[in-house]
Amino acid sequence: MAKLKTDWILFLTILVMVGFGLVMLYSASSAVAELRYNVEPYYFCVRQVGFALVSFLILMYFKRMDYRRLNTPAWAFSGLGIVLGLLVVVYFADPRTHRWFKVPGVGSLQPSEFAKPALILFLAYFISRRAHVINDRRTIRQVVVAVAMLGFMVVVADLGTALVPVITAVVVFWVAGLEKRYMLRVATIGAALVVFAILSKGYRVGRVISYFDPDYSKIEMIDTHGWVRAYIERSTTMRDASYQPRQSKIAVGAGGVLGVGLMQGKQKLMFLPDAHTDFIYATVGEELGLWGTSAVLAGFVVILWRGARLFLLAREDFGKYLALGVTVSIVVQALINMSVVLDMAPTKGFPLPMISFGGSSMLSTLASLGMLLSVSEHEG
Repeated sequence: MAKLKTDWILFLTILVMVGFGLVMLYSASSAVAELRYNVEPYYFCVRQVGFALVSFLILMYFKRMDYRRLNTPAWAFSGLGIVLGLLVVVYFADPRTHRWFKVPGVGSLQPSEFAKPALILFLAYFISRRAHVINDRRTIRQVVVAVAMLGFMVVVADLGTALVPVITAVVVFWVAGLEKRYMLRVATIGAALVVFAILSKGYRVGRVISYFDPDYSKIEMIDTHGWVRAYIERSTTMRDASYQPRQSKIAVGAGGVLGVGLMQGKQKLMFLPDAHTDFIYATVGEELGLWGTSAVLAGFVVILWRGARLFLLAREDFGKYLALGVTVSIVVQALINMSVVLDMAPTKGFPLPMISFGGSSMLSTLASLGMLLSVSEHEG
């Protein structure tokens, strides 16, 4: 048996980022745990440590497995089928938001997070077999049906989460050589679906408008009857859509270059919502400053570098597209999260991979990175 070659740069980067995330999670959540949830200050951190340990075991399982064993219909279609089934079940199990399973003793799991590795496996399997006829209409129809079904089910629960697998699929198809005319059609259909999904929920419309026209001055010039504002205000989940990004920018600005110090941040004290989840990057900026946020960004740049390197070096198409899919999925999600925190994009709920609180995100991310490490170990 050939000796396996671990990508130590990638492996150690993952360990450091998970460890860093646990430290920042404790800092961001200890106060809110007591003030808002009336639990012990280490409550969220302990739960995340448990998910991190389980996720690390999953990472090691995929890391040691020869990635070629994943190149079967059983892995490609069963994963996709299971996720679709879970998304249907959670739609009825969580009638309010259609997102969460309540698991006794474990907490909440979000099935839409598992759509990411499932779709990556499916795309790598399918394209590695159909790369030579990628622009054949039958090939396009088959993949569009699978991606559209998954994308629609995820959109029902969470528009933001749906963007990551859809963007991943578009990038993978573009790299695989899909012609521009087909890419344009797919992009047009995707844009139309996104617009429809935004318009279907008042709070989504509010978030977009608060980003482009926070005082509604331009909207009111067009909508003289105030129907848009009324539609937004009728949304039961709507609050001041500009509040989160405003508080986030205050946190990042207060941190400056060196930060105010670990555990010394003020915005997490009930000012910045989701300071330990979707907006933890703002907490990093406040407490560790530009150096801390740059270090987090550097971690994802390393993942991009090692993933792109594997895509170029892998000898088999399945390994190439598996590495590409994992890399794009994780890096795109990280960039969107950072853009939202810095108010460079409309507010949307995206966890920062390996840093934010969230067991489903941790499981999904480390399972995907385990597959990436497997490509590295079994090549060459």
